[in-house]
Amino acid sequence: MGDLYQALADPTRRLILDELTERDGQSLFELCGRLVMQHGITSSRQAISQHLAVLEDAGLVGSRRSGRTKLHHLHTQPLRAIAERWPAEPKERRMGIRINVTSVFVDDQAKALAFYTEQLGFLPKTDVPVGEFRWLTVVSPDEPDGTELLLEPDQHPAAKAYKAALVADGIPAASFAVDDVAASHAGLAAKGVRFTQEPTTMGPVVTAVLDDTCGNLIQLTSAA
Repeated sequence: MGDLYQALADPTRRLILDELTERDGQSLFELCGRLVMQHGITSSRQAISQHLAVLEDAGLVGSRRSGRTKLHHLHTQPLRAIAERWPAEPKERRMGIRINVTSVFVDDQAKALAFYTEQLGFLPKTDVPVGEFRWLTVVSPDEPDGTELLLEPDQHPAAKAYKAALVADGIPAASFAVDDVAASHAGLAAKGVRFTQEPTTMGPVVTAVLDDTCGNLIQLTSAA
């Protein structure tokens, strides 16, 4: 094993192995030429021959005669000893999927930005002009690099109908977690935020529903 590590430690010897990987069965003359042309290695033929001898002693290169020419061949079997000494545990492959951006449809982006930042306490994240509208997102102050909430214009007729139907049935368009729904309700109500549902215990959680002034009902939740 020590001979193997010593053989691989020299950069010129590693280049010789690379060249034999590209084209196996090369003579000393061919290897010297390729090392000069491909890598600018101008070592003498005697020096390259010595490198080949070290690689042969380590079992990484073998040679055979073809007439008066000695041809060199790559042997990778010794490398298995390295791989088997420190086997890699197979890692469970996951999709790596995660929520990056989610959205609520709003009837006025400027008004929505003011409500979600000044009233709910979100932080502005991205504000990029997109035609007559903006790619406008906010994030939680606790997770500034986390999921972004897109304040998306509701200009599509289907969006307006969808929003209206949700509000008519009292269905929130989004749900946000808070530490304490009752405390959040009291603080927001004092600031003039209108709630359509007071804090209500529902099994393991407490919920409340507010009007975001932009055409949506928003649910707040916390553990009971």
